[in-house]
Amino acid sequence: MVTSENSIYVTEKAKEKVSQLMQEQGIDDPSYFLRVSVVGGGCSGLSYKMDFDNVSKPMDQVFEHNGVKVVTDLKSFLYLVNTELDFSEGLNGKGFYFKNPNASRTCACGESFAV
Repeated sequence: MVTSENSIYVTEKAKEKVSQLMQEQGIDDPSYFLRVSVVGGGCSGLSYKMDFDNVSKPMDQVFEHNGVKVVTDLKSFLYLVNTELDFSEGLNGKGFYFKNPNASRTCACGESFAV
């Protein structure tokens, strides 16, 4: 993936799944967005966290890609810069995953990483 700016990117498959989950949870308010963060934990040291939210915080970084509004705190963004959020329904596991160019290693489950 070639990037022209520091952002968080969302693939078409991830966009479709985010829309589906919002619909299933009855979220049709346009003030809601996808909050992505990095928290300590997991077998590689850091893990990704995703939630739907509608409250912005003062140091939030806000991005919109492929029709999905993504918000992250500044500290998490330092780990997530130019990361792509994707979704897979493959045989090797179903769910969201991050293609993070900043990760020096990831665990086998793909849910944690190290820098």
